[in-house]
Amino acid sequence: MTTVTTPRVPVPSGVESIRNVVLVGPSGAGKSRLFEHLVGSLAGSKAPRAGTDQNVGLRAATVEREGVVVTLMDAPGNPDFVGEVRAGLRAADAALFVVSAADGVDATTRGLWHECSVVGMARAVVITQLDASDADFEATLADCQAHFGSGVQPLGIPVAGSVGAVSSIADLLLGEIHDYADGGDRLVRQAGPEHAAAFDTYRGGLIEGIIEESEDDGLMDRYLEGEELPFDVLEKDLLTAVAAGTFHPVLPVSAETGAGVGVLVHLIAVAFPHPGLHPLPTVRPVSGGAPVAVTADPDGPLVAEVVHTRSDPYMGHLSLVRIFSGTLRSDRAVHVSGHLDEIAAVIGEGHAGHDEDVRPGAVGAPFDGELLPKGQGIAGEVVVVTKLSSAQTSDTISDPDRPLLVTPWALPDALLPTAVHPVTRADEDRMPAAFRDLAAEDPSLRIEHGTGQVVLWTTGPAHLDLVLARLRERYNVSVEKVAVRVPMKETPIATAHAQGRHVKQSGGHGQFAVVHLTMEPLPRGTGNEFHETVVGGAVPRQFIQSVEKGAHAQLDKGLLAGWPVVDAKVTLTDGKAHSVDSSDVAFQTAAALALKEMASAATMALLEPIDTVRVTVDDEFLGAIMTDASTRRGHIMGSEPAEGEEGRSTLTAAIPQLELLDYAIALRSLAHGTGRFTRELSGYEQLPDRLAKEHLAGGKHS
Repeated sequence: MTTVTTPRVPVPSGVESIRNVVLVGPSGAGKSRLFEHLVGSLAGSKAPRAGTDQNVGLRAATVEREGVVVTLMDAPGNPDFVGEVRAGLRAADAALFVVSAADGVDATTRGLWHECSVVGMARAVVITQLDASDADFEATLADCQAHFGSGVQPLGIPVAGSVGAVSSIADLLLGEIHDYADGGDRLVRQAGPEHAAAFDTYRGGLIEGIIEESEDDGLMDRYLEGEELPFDVLEKDLLTAVAAGTFHPVLPVSAETGAGVGVLVHLIAVAFPHPGLHPLPTVRPVSGGAPVAVTADPDGPLVAEVVHTRSDPYMGHLSLVRIFSGTLRSDRAVHVSGHLDEIAAVIGEGHAGHDEDVRPGAVGAPFDGELLPKGQGIAGEVVVVTKLSSAQTSDTISDPDRPLLVTPWALPDALLPTAVHPVTRADEDRMPAAFRDLAAEDPSLRIEHGTGQVVLWTTGPAHLDLVLARLRERYNVSVEKVAVRVPMKETPIATAHAQGRHVKQSGGHGQFAVVHLTMEPLPRGTGNEFHETVVGGAVPRQFIQSVEKGAHAQLDKGLLAGWPVVDAKVTLTDGKAHSVDSSDVAFQTAAALALKEMASAATMALLEPIDTVRVTVDDEFLGAIMTDASTRRGHIMGSEPAEGEEGRSTLTAAIPQLELLDYAIALRSLAHGTGRFTRELSGYEQLPDRLAKEHLAGGKHS
């Protein structure tokens, strides 16, 4: 297999010579192959490596070309790994959106475009797979313009060769045809009459789009009067608008012939902004207080963020780090801070806040799995740091004398629960350390133990498969999937009476306690109450508290199925004591026995948790989502247009958690990948009798 030659170590002359670009797009769009073409072109080799779009983490390669240091990052295409994509967007200053001419724009790509638009990130669109049998460049371009909005205009149009392969690109600004038929080398010729239709269709819109972004108010008048505007004037305004994130060029690229790659490389170097032009994330002191103003200055305070971590069998712990301010040196200690707990309502195991000073290992430039040692990295660079074993993805790296914290990027919600159980005792022993390491690498993974189970919360089936594969292959931990236990509650539905009798005699002091209890329901949300109406000292005063303590303890353990009891009023009405054998423990035990004696399907009911679910989808799928919510025993609360998202609506419904176990998977099918949802606990409601019988038939949960 031919590979790209490893380049010399890239060292930027300053922040202005750095470009950080992330490639985003769906699996199958040819994104990873484009990444390799670009790396090969920038590194001076036209031989790309055979690749795949099935990567699940950020790939990164830094190369230097004509004084410009470019770090390209290839983000995963599967929607389960959108957290990695957002990490790439955090590390980059510009984005290439890769769209297949055969498939068009998918829902995930549209959502990411909207996120970039909110922060004003510079973007360009690359249309690939021009040679596919069902490719349609014109339709794909129209799809991009419809979904990505104004400012999306093509710089070139593909021209089919004699056998159908795209070997030529019509450059709309220069009025030229660029031929790539000979192994990727570009030959330039003037456009002929046969190309007139393409120029007539697209050149006017491109020029008008550039002029609209120009600071020269008279440029449009000159154009409308028929003046042929100079190329250098148009190019200057084009490059300025691209860097500002207000104009988004579309470039056709053929992986088969290399057509368009050279133009794309040139655009990255001359149009995309350097780190000094891209807004930095919010930074504040670890101890709290007002945000700290930082700039992309190598002499400023050190502020960097871990955007990806992985374990290498030979090099150990590797951290991909974006430096926002200051200079990161391998011979100086750094402060590592992680505080996901401050921004996430639920973080699970392995994501607790931490602060410590550590000394990094080597600092180098990434080259798609290789490390090019360089000793230090300056503001604006993306580097790899070894031996930051305590650093987790999203952690901040700063100066020990001035610890700072970067607000992390928006983490995707892990909404697919899967309960797992170790296969052997050895697997059980290895599980805690394995889960801690996996959580440190992956902030999207949430691990909980709330119901006596280990529950993995992932973003989708591909994410789950990755976690289980890493458990097996990296940590030698085998687990099996088991049914997820949804945390229920129990509550009384009728008044019940029972006697609890705890009498034992085995020589010496015995145990003696008799209590008569009544349990009755309270309004939902009241909580549990304990009362006593004992007269005549049947239960001595010092043991009434023992009865109360025993009652509350048993209510917490559950009476019917092992779930906590809520909204119960327990009253001690009578009892008996012995002057010698009665004790605190005896009365606690008697109270528990009385409560358990009362429990039956006639006196107790199960309460299931209900979530408020908000689903945002394209309007055409709203009806299907509403129907599905109803089949899940959901109560539709209403719908409204999604804020800032034309053609999309948000449905709000109350749905039992039992019906949401597979919703992360089902929604993708129902909404054809256009949906997203959030959920939060809103309360508890009585489980229907049929389901309650099924639940009770399975025995107690613990």
